[in-house]
Amino acid sequence: MISIDHAPEVDPLGAHSLKLAACLFHGFSDPSRLTILRHLALGEHRVVELTEHLGLAQSTVSRHLACLKDCGLVTSRPQGRASVFSLTHPEALMGLFAAAERLLELTGDAVALCPAYGTATLSDAP
Repeated sequence: MISIDHAPEVDPLGAHSLKLAACLFHGFSDPSRLTILRHLALGEHRVVELTEHLGLAQSTVSRHLACLKDCGLVTSRPQGRASVFSLTHPEALMGLFAAAERLLELTGDAVALCPAYGTATLSDAP
């Protein structure tokens, strides 16, 4: 018999999984990170190429790539003095983007009108 003191923790509501999902979705919460992910879906890129294609500062691209790499969404490999970045799981990411697009089609303007996270709040952000 297992004593209560040594029983494995039970998480009936999946709180740990929900926290992990929230962390993952936080990684998607910045439009620049989404733009970088979409661009990397086209193939491998160096930071300098991403800055040229996306019109973002090198420091911005590097910071977002570091976040995406920490989340396990992108990987890098050395190429000379530079690093080449690519998606870690491109099929899964494209599936998630497709699901998000379907959900946005279903919700219509509700997301844009949300007082906490809608487009009005995005335009107010620095």
